[in-house]
Amino acid sequence: MKTTRTIASPKQQLTTRLLQGSVILVGLALAVFANRATAATPVTTTFQVTATVISACTVSGSSLNFGNTLDSLSSSTPVDATSTVSVSCSNTTPYTVSLNAGANAGGASNYASRTMKSGSDTLAYQLYLDSGRSTVWGDGTSSSSAKNGTGSGSTQSLTVYGRLPSLANAVPGSYTDTVTVTISY
Repeated sequence: MKTTRTIASPKQQLTTRLLQGSVILVGLALAVFANRATAATPVTTTFQVTATVISACTVSGSSLNFGNTLDSLSSSTPVDATSTVSVSCSNTTPYTVSLNAGANAGGASNYASRTMKSGSDTLAYQLYLDSGRSTVWGDGTSSSSAKNGTGSGSTQSLTVYGRLPSLANAVPGSYTDTVTVTISY
Protein backbone atom coordinates (compact mmCIF):
# COMPACT_ATOMS: atom_id res chain seq x y z
CA MET A 1 0.00 0.00 0.00
CA LYS A 2 1.23 3.25 -0.91
CA THR A 3 0.87 6.23 1.32
CA THR A 4 0.43 9.55 -0.16
CA ARG A 5 1.26 12.57 1.65
CA THR A 6 -0.06 15.91 0.77
CA ILE A 7 2.15 18.81 1.40
CA ALA A 8 0.40 21.97 2.32
CA SER A 9 1.28 25.11 0.59
CA PRO A 10 3.26 27.73 2.45
CA LYS A 11 0.14 29.86 2.69
CA GLN A 12 -1.79 26.97 4.26
CA GLN A 13 1.08 26.26 6.65
CA LEU A 14 1.15 29.91 7.71
CA THR A 15 -2.61 29.94 8.23
CA THR A 16 -2.41 26.75 10.32
CA ARG A 17 0.39 28.12 12.44
CA LEU A 18 -1.40 31.44 12.96
CA LEU A 19 -4.52 29.59 13.96
CA GLN A 20 -2.58 27.41 16.44
CA GLY A 21 -0.81 30.49 17.88
CA SER A 22 -4.14 32.30 18.25
CA VAL A 23 -5.61 29.34 20.15
CA ILE A 24 -2.59 29.32 22.47
CA LEU A 25 -2.82 33.09 23.04
CA VAL A 26 -6.54 32.93 23.76
CA GLY A 27 -5.92 30.08 26.25
CA LEU A 28 -3.20 32.06 28.01
CA ALA A 29 -5.37 35.17 28.14
CA LEU A 30 -8.23 33.21 29.66
CA ALA A 31 -5.88 31.76 32.29
CA VAL A 32 -4.50 35.22 33.17
CA PHE A 33 -7.96 36.77 33.40
CA ALA A 34 -9.16 33.87 35.56
CA ASN A 35 -6.23 34.44 37.95
CA ARG A 36 -6.84 38.18 38.00
CA ALA A 37 -10.49 37.68 38.76
CA THR A 38 -9.55 35.55 41.76
CA ALA A 39 -6.80 37.93 42.95
CA ALA A 40 -9.00 40.99 42.56
CA THR A 41 -11.22 39.95 45.47
CA PRO A 42 -9.48 41.25 48.64
CA VAL A 43 -9.35 39.10 51.76
CA THR A 44 -9.25 40.92 55.08
CA THR A 45 -8.76 40.06 58.73
CA THR A 46 -8.23 41.94 61.99
CA PHE A 47 -5.83 41.63 64.91
CA GLN A 48 -5.72 43.08 68.41
CA VAL A 49 -3.15 45.60 69.64
CA THR A 50 -2.83 45.50 73.43
CA ALA A 51 -0.77 46.90 76.29
CA THR A 52 -1.20 46.57 80.04
CA VAL A 53 0.06 49.46 82.15
CA ILE A 54 0.50 48.49 85.79
CA SER A 55 0.43 50.65 88.88
CA ALA A 56 3.92 51.30 90.19
CA CYS A 57 5.46 53.38 92.97
CA THR A 58 8.91 54.20 94.31
CA VAL A 59 9.80 55.94 97.56
CA SER A 60 12.95 57.37 99.09
CA GLY A 61 13.71 59.42 102.17
CA SER A 62 16.30 62.01 103.13
CA SER A 63 18.00 62.15 106.54
CA LEU A 64 16.38 64.15 109.30
CA ASN A 65 19.11 66.04 111.16
CA PHE A 66 18.26 67.86 114.37
CA GLY A 67 21.68 69.49 114.37
CA ASN A 68 25.31 68.86 115.19
CA THR A 69 25.77 71.37 118.04
CA LEU A 70 22.83 70.86 120.37
CA ASP A 71 23.50 72.27 123.83
CA SER A 72 21.38 70.54 126.47
CA LEU A 73 22.09 73.33 128.99
CA SER A 74 20.86 76.21 126.85
CA SER A 75 17.97 74.56 125.00
CA SER A 76 14.82 74.57 127.11
CA THR A 77 12.35 74.33 124.20
CA PRO A 78 11.73 71.45 121.83
CA VAL A 79 14.08 71.20 118.85
CA ASP A 80 12.31 70.89 115.48
CA ALA A 81 13.64 69.73 112.11
CA THR A 82 12.23 68.47 108.80
CA SER A 83 13.16 66.05 106.07
CA THR A 84 11.52 64.83 102.88
CA VAL A 85 10.05 61.58 101.66
CA SER A 86 9.91 61.49 97.84
CA VAL A 87 7.12 59.45 96.26
CA SER A 88 6.72 58.61 92.58
CA CYS A 89 3.58 56.71 91.61
CA SER A 90 2.01 56.16 88.23
CA ASN A 91 -0.73 58.63 87.35
CA THR A 92 -3.99 58.18 89.34
CA THR A 93 -2.52 55.41 91.56
CA PRO A 94 -3.71 55.79 95.17
CA TYR A 95 -0.96 55.20 97.74
CA THR A 96 -0.29 55.20 101.49
CA VAL A 97 3.09 56.06 103.00
CA SER A 98 3.81 54.60 106.44
CA LEU A 99 6.77 55.06 108.80
CA ASN A 100 7.69 52.45 111.38
CA ALA A 101 8.67 53.42 114.94
CA GLY A 102 12.38 53.05 114.19
CA ALA A 103 15.03 50.48 115.01
CA ASN A 104 15.33 51.54 118.69
CA ALA A 105 11.65 51.69 119.71
CA GLY A 106 11.31 48.07 120.74
CA GLY A 107 8.64 47.34 118.10
CA ALA A 108 7.64 48.54 114.62
CA SER A 109 4.43 50.14 115.97
CA ASN A 110 5.76 51.41 119.31
CA TYR A 111 5.54 55.06 118.24
CA ALA A 112 5.51 56.50 121.77
CA SER A 113 9.02 55.06 122.25
CA ARG A 114 10.80 56.46 119.19
CA THR A 115 14.38 57.00 120.34
CA MET A 116 17.81 57.63 118.95
CA LYS A 117 20.76 55.92 120.57
CA SER A 118 24.38 56.78 121.26
CA GLY A 119 25.82 53.58 122.69
CA SER A 120 23.48 52.74 125.56
CA ASP A 121 22.22 56.35 125.95
CA THR A 122 18.88 57.32 124.38
CA LEU A 123 17.23 60.50 123.18
CA ALA A 124 13.45 60.55 122.56
CA TYR A 125 12.06 62.08 119.37
CA GLN A 126 8.87 62.01 117.33
CA LEU A 127 7.87 62.28 113.65
CA TYR A 128 4.70 64.05 112.53
CA LEU A 129 2.55 64.51 109.43
CA ASP A 130 1.81 68.20 110.09
CA SER A 131 3.80 71.34 110.81
CA GLY A 132 1.89 71.82 114.10
CA ARG A 133 3.36 68.46 115.16
CA SER A 134 0.07 67.08 116.41
CA THR A 135 -0.43 63.97 114.20
CA VAL A 136 2.16 61.21 114.72
CA TRP A 137 3.31 59.71 111.41
CA GLY A 138 3.14 55.93 111.65
CA ASP A 139 1.16 53.18 109.98
CA GLY A 140 -2.35 54.02 111.22
CA THR A 141 -2.10 51.93 114.40
CA SER A 142 -1.24 52.87 118.00
CA SER A 143 -2.59 56.44 117.75
CA SER A 144 -0.62 57.16 114.57
CA SER A 145 -1.66 58.10 111.04
CA ALA A 146 -0.27 57.28 107.61
CA LYS A 147 -0.05 59.68 104.67
CA ASN A 148 -2.48 59.00 101.81
CA GLY A 149 -2.14 60.43 98.33
CA THR A 150 -2.67 59.88 94.62
CA GLY A 151 0.16 59.50 92.14
CA SER A 152 0.65 62.07 89.40
CA GLY A 153 3.32 60.27 87.39
CA SER A 154 5.88 62.74 88.78
CA THR A 155 7.80 62.91 92.04
CA GLN A 156 5.82 64.25 94.99
CA SER A 157 7.66 65.54 98.08
CA LEU A 158 6.15 64.82 101.48
CA THR A 159 7.54 66.70 104.48
CA VAL A 160 8.40 64.78 107.64
CA TYR A 161 8.19 67.04 110.71
CA GLY A 162 10.50 65.92 113.51
CA ARG A 163 10.74 67.04 117.12
CA LEU A 164 13.09 66.44 120.02
CA PRO A 165 10.71 67.23 122.91
CA SER A 166 13.50 67.86 125.41
CA LEU A 167 17.27 67.82 125.75
CA ALA A 168 17.12 67.84 129.58
CA ASN A 169 19.56 65.33 131.05
CA ALA A 170 20.79 64.33 127.56
CA VAL A 171 24.21 62.68 127.63
CA PRO A 172 26.61 64.16 125.04
CA GLY A 173 27.08 61.90 121.97
CA SER A 174 26.07 61.27 118.35
CA TYR A 175 22.58 59.78 118.37
CA THR A 176 21.01 57.85 115.49
CA ASP A 177 17.99 55.76 114.59
CA THR A 178 16.79 54.14 111.38
CA VAL A 179 13.17 54.52 110.28
CA THR A 180 11.66 52.31 107.57
CA VAL A 181 9.43 53.99 104.98
CA THR A 182 6.79 51.77 103.36
CA ILE A 183 4.57 52.69 100.41
CA SER A 184 1.45 50.64 99.76
CA TYR A 185 -0.50 51.02 96.51
